Amino acid sequence: MIKKIFTLKPAASAPEPMNNNKLDELVRQISQDVQGEAGYWQLKIEGRDLLVMTDTAHNRMRIMSPVADQKDLNEAEYIRLLEANFGSALDAKYALRDGTLWSVFTHPLAQLTDEQFMDCAAQVMNLANNFAGSYSSSNLIFGGK
Repeated sequence: MIKKIFTLKPAASAPEPMNNNKLDELVRQISQDVQGEAGYWQLKIEGRDLLVMTDTAHNRMRIMSPVADQKDLNEAEYIRLLEANFGSALDAKYALRDGTLWSVFTHPLAQLTDEQFMDCAAQVMNLANNFAGSYSSSNLIFGGK
């Protein structure tokens, strides 16, 4: 089941480039359980770990959530993950790193809007939660299948 996880508070002024200070405010809107500092936040939302990281020198932002241990995946699941990355994962994707399967979203930091952050954080959460089920990040399936 896909649900809308986050809602955005209305902006008080015209959009400005995203930075760690603005991102810190957004991170704290979606979770009361936040650890870390500007550039690296660890959150817990509905029992799921979510990491938000930035690299201001390279204008990058990443949202990610651990999904499963790589050693527990079989060949059929690898194929299903690749299929999901093409159609049902949308902006979030499945990825492997250091023996862990992750749900991950990356974007240029300065160009990121508040709405995109909220939407993609929700997609990362949904994709992680839907592993071994629908393998989807939203109700939309790219290509309509």
